[in-house]
Amino acid sequence: MKKLFILGALLLLLIGCGADAGEETAVPTNTPTSNGNGNGMGMGGGMGSGMMARHMAPIPEEYAGLNSPVEASEESLARGGELFTTYCAACHGDGGMGDGPASANLDPAPVAIAHTSQMLGDDYLYWRISEGGQGDPFNSAMPTWKNALSEQARWDLINYVRALGSGTAPDMGNMMGGQAYDPTAEATRQADMLAQAVEQGVISQDEADMFAEVHAELETNMTRSMQMRGNMGQMQQVLLAQLVDLGTITQTQADQFNDIHTRLLEAGLMQ
Repeated sequence: MKKLFILGALLLLLIGCGADAGEETAVPTNTPTSNGNGNGMGMGGGMGSGMMARHMAPIPEEYAGLNSPVEASEESLARGGELFTTYCAACHGDGGMGDGPASANLDPAPVAIAHTSQMLGDDYLYWRISEGGQGDPFNSAMPTWKNALSEQARWDLINYVRALGSGTAPDMGNMMGGQAYDPTAEATRQADMLAQAVEQGVISQDEADMFAEVHAELETNMTRSMQMRGNMGQMQQVLLAQLVDLGTITQTQADQFNDIHTRLLEAGLMQ
């Protein structure tokens, strides 16, 4: 019975996504829409200036500043896992890496939400799930879920996708297909991206080395951050400021990191 229900939901999503993709997508034909691994970037794919816009997208007033009222308990993760399998995995994949069975037909491609959710605030994720991908700067086929899912359901989903990225999500079975988030593979992808940036003259080798060191500290510090609010750009500034306050990096390094990050985005090399 569960499989029949999920297959029915997948059919509805495929029909809905197909229509939305045709009506909403406004990505130039010469603009890359994946990160080279078949996964979309941001909550709706794209690179270069489009990716910058998604990183910095202002959160609407009705959502800005929200913090999750739902603890990431076993019960919440179980509920979130069921919801993710039913509503999200067709596009985002069972592991949240943007490689579900419907993803091949979508442009821009679905985001690797297991990864990006680690660097996005509660308010941003709740906004994106609630309102979907319609309109600039996202222009994706992601449905609007605020009328279909309760507030608790949306917070349960956020708890689950974050758990996918931290490796603490309960096993929901391989219902839709797709890879799990692999930190080792992500580290390799980043190293390849930085090497490509050096080869193209976007950054120097010294800048690449510094960026990798600060990025590693950012990932470590994320586990200490108590305030998950804002878009990716805002979260990055909060975390860099924390590293400066801790004495882990200098303000000069923080400024250099921001500059390099911008250049990588503008060159279409970074998700």
